[in-house]
Amino acid sequence: AVPPQPARRPDPQLAMDPAQLPGTADLPVLASLDALRATLAAGDAVLQAPPGAGKSTLVPLALLDARWAADRSILMLEPRRIAARSVAHRMAELLGERVGETVGYRMRLETRVSARTRIEVVTEGVLTRMLQTDPALAGYAAVIFDEFHERSLDGDLALALTLAGRELFRDDDPLRLLVMSATLDVEAVARLLGNAPVIRSEGRQYPVRVCYGAAASPRERIVERVVPAVLDALRTHPESSQLVFLPGEGEIRRTAEALEGRCGDAELRPLHGGLDLAAQRHAIAPAAERKIVLATNIAETSLTIEGVDVVIDAGFARQPAFDPRSGMTRLALRRIARDAAEQRAGRAGRLRPGVCYRLWSAQQHEQLAATTEPEIRGADLAGLALQLLAWGVADPAELTWLDAPPRGAWRQALDLLAALGALDRAGGAAALTKDGEAMAALGAHPRVARLLLAGARAGAPDTACRLAALLEERDPLGRDDADLATRLALLDGTTDCPRSARGWRARVLRGAEQYQTRLDRLAVMADGTGAATVGALVAYGWPDRVARKRRSGGYQLANGRSANLDGPQRLGRESWLAVADVGGAARRQGDVIGLAAALDPALFDGPLAQLVREKTVTEWERGGDRFVAERQRRIGALVLSRARIEPLPEGLREQALLDAVRARGLTLLDWKRPARELRDRIALLRRVEPDGDWPDLSDDALLESLDGWLAPWLTSVKRLGDLRRIDLVACLTALLEWPQQQALDRLAPRRLAVPSGSSIAVDYSVDPPVLAVKLQEMFGQTETPAVANGKVPLSIHLLSPAGRPLQVTQDLATFWRDVYPEVRKEMRGRYGKHPWPEDPLTAAPTRHTKKAQSDAG
Repeated sequence: AVPPQPARRPDPQLAMDPAQLPGTADLPVLASLDALRATLAAGDAVLQAPPGAGKSTLVPLALLDARWAADRSILMLEPRRIAARSVAHRMAELLGERVGETVGYRMRLETRVSARTRIEVVTEGVLTRMLQTDPALAGYAAVIFDEFHERSLDGDLALALTLAGRELFRDDDPLRLLVMSATLDVEAVARLLGNAPVIRSEGRQYPVRVCYGAAASPRERIVERVVPAVLDALRTHPESSQLVFLPGEGEIRRTAEALEGRCGDAELRPLHGGLDLAAQRHAIAPAAERKIVLATNIAETSLTIEGVDVVIDAGFARQPAFDPRSGMTRLALRRIARDAAEQRAGRAGRLRPGVCYRLWSAQQHEQLAATTEPEIRGADLAGLALQLLAWGVADPAELTWLDAPPRGAWRQALDLLAALGALDRAGGAAALTKDGEAMAALGAHPRVARLLLAGARAGAPDTACRLAALLEERDPLGRDDADLATRLALLDGTTDCPRSARGWRARVLRGAEQYQTRLDRLAVMADGTGAATVGALVAYGWPDRVARKRRSGGYQLANGRSANLDGPQRLGRESWLAVADVGGAARRQGDVIGLAAALDPALFDGPLAQLVREKTVTEWERGGDRFVAERQRRIGALVLSRARIEPLPEGLREQALLDAVRARGLTLLDWKRPARELRDRIALLRRVEPDGDWPDLSDDALLESLDGWLAPWLTSVKRLGDLRRIDLVACLTALLEWPQQQALDRLAPRRLAVPSGSSIAVDYSVDPPVLAVKLQEMFGQTETPAVANGKVPLSIHLLSPAGRPLQVTQDLATFWRDVYPEVRKEMRGRYGKHPWPEDPLTAAPTRHTKKAQSDAG
């Protein structure tokens, strides 16, 4: 939670020359500061400065004495906690102060500000909560969005809300916005800010030489490629420390194990978001000799790691990816984009000239995506939707975005909020319920917020707060024991916490205290409703992941997916689970359950009854021919009980048949050739006679209008197989008005008479329609046949006596004059029994041989 803005002490403005600060005289961004000050005096700005230019530390300091800032504060948004803390400490160090004086920071679980603080470095979630509390940001003169190229969901939301708040509340006192990045598409951001000026700081602090390796193979293990590169760099650069970029904690651990005892005097130091603060600081701090920092993409931006001038980049990152089909967010291994590779290389040039080894080829580098995909395009938008609705925005189109939230993901987010009881859609308008307003004020993901409210009302706020906090932290124990009860026992001291998890325990307990403070502020009181068990609390937040054990093994989730515990576990004896975390598939039979709790199904008839829905099911069984009509009690895809409906209401069977056709497609009907031909003929007339009001008989249109054309023919259908007996020609013909039925045979006849007297079928399934006829039957005709009142000439396929195509034409006169002589020369010897006259225009058309023709004469 963000406390109210403290009263500012009327200190005199700081007069500061950043170039006079220790260790900053050669930072490239210094050359751009005068232009930046002048631009911000008039409005917004965009600053593009390469890694190592000094923008994150010097720009905020350079703005302190701006006249427009007066004695108000400057907010700077940093995407990552470790970078926010590091940047704040560095600025305070340059001023010769402690953090919390002129420079402070606010982040989850930690706040260091005072009445003297003029520069506040905040993380993204904190800024969003500040904007909810004070949309005007009244105590601030400017907001700086640093490293905006990361394009996190919270960063995009914070910028959209800041723009909206400024437009609504800061007309007389403009709030300056500055967006900074090394690799961002600055022109797009400048347009978003009303064509704000773009200021570029050229050159990085020190040059970085980039070396490419051999082409990376998709089957090659990342660790096996990284370890030799690290050992080679140790020999090539004996005085240097290294920063090695790896995708995740697993690769960091395996790389450290493979390098153990092989690195001489170099210390191995991991760096990732799962470490406690002390371990992260240790990774950044100087080493006695040299060090090898094994890091995730947490080290890409706004972070100077002491001593490093060699970067080894594996070229991958694990990024959250939301799957709309399952409603789950997973970490996916992906190749980084070129802008991220540029950021990583820049880490080598912070303190001296450096080198970056990219473990892929230069050709592969050119094939990488140019920029990192904005998180908003593929993220779970439930949290964003909750915050926007709390702001009063029911449609994201009301705000200004660099990339607007996708409509499909937005609708899915609203569906989840409705399932959690946060959204009221009465009257067609989306608005937060009282619970939704409380959930937004808790500043957590909607699922976690729902869990907290349920726990407080059930009289178990301590359990709920600890559960919420541990679900927001990386799990330290692994999937071989997925039971949440094991984690809660570590937190309450029932079991001893292993040394490796003590940092996790401290963070979770601090987070739980913070959630308890927020619940207290909301005055959420126990009212005796709900259930206090861990399984019930998880089910409140993850109703779509209530799971029931299958007879064949594993579990089925309420969202319809399958999931399994990772090996034999005590939890596997439970018939019902509430699942909070599901990871990638480790087996063919489904996903892997990461965190879950036992669930008592008796609660579905009591405190968890709100999760149960009654549904009338009328359907024809797949794989069978049985009609099912029953009332079901279910949680999503899980059927708790069922009761047959007797007697059947009138029309119920017919409606189920229509539903079956919608679900399985028109192939349930028997589309014999006459029905297909009829559709094709009408489709042609609809295309060439737009004023004729011909019906749309495409698959989509027919499925959309089943009630109108198919329903009247279902009275005699008793089994699903009876659908194939329906006369589809009669069904479709009934869609035509009587004048249309009369005109159909005239405008698009099924068959055409040719000069020989034969009646030949026209194929309307192609465009243009085809008349396939033996060449001899067309003797004497020069005019190409046409349909639709002559608007559509037919494609004439002239056939040999054996029925093989000789020529395709839409110009018979030209064929007889220019092409026929060559055809005659080639064919008369092969088909000597058939007539091949020199002048086909005066010859009698025939479908017979010369002898049969003579006998007939």
